[in-house]
Amino acid sequence: MKIRRGDTVMVISGKEKGKRGEVERVIPKKNRVVVGGVNVRTRHARPSQQNQEGLFTFEAPIDASNVMLVDGDGNPTRVGYRFDEAGKKVRISKKSGKDID
Repeated sequence: MKIRRGDTVMVISGKEKGKRGEVERVIPKKNRVVVGGVNVRTRHARPSQQNQEGLFTFEAPIDASNVMLVDGDGNPTRVGYRFDEAGKKVRISKKSGKDID
């Protein structure tokens, strides 16, 4: 996957379109990502010591194809790769050509 944990992404489709957030978790087998503050769900649970109210919210995963990586300039971009002098694989922004990270 071209998106990693800690990346800032922008949602490009769906009801959360236009929102930005940081990737908290990546699920490569299902091609999904969990983005902070996006696709927030509420679940009812029996009240316990940790959960006094019985309601808790969490971010549900969304498909990785519905998000775009935000580069250093703050613009959403596609991701490409190149190899540096040491032979290490580096992600680059397709829009600006600059390195990501």
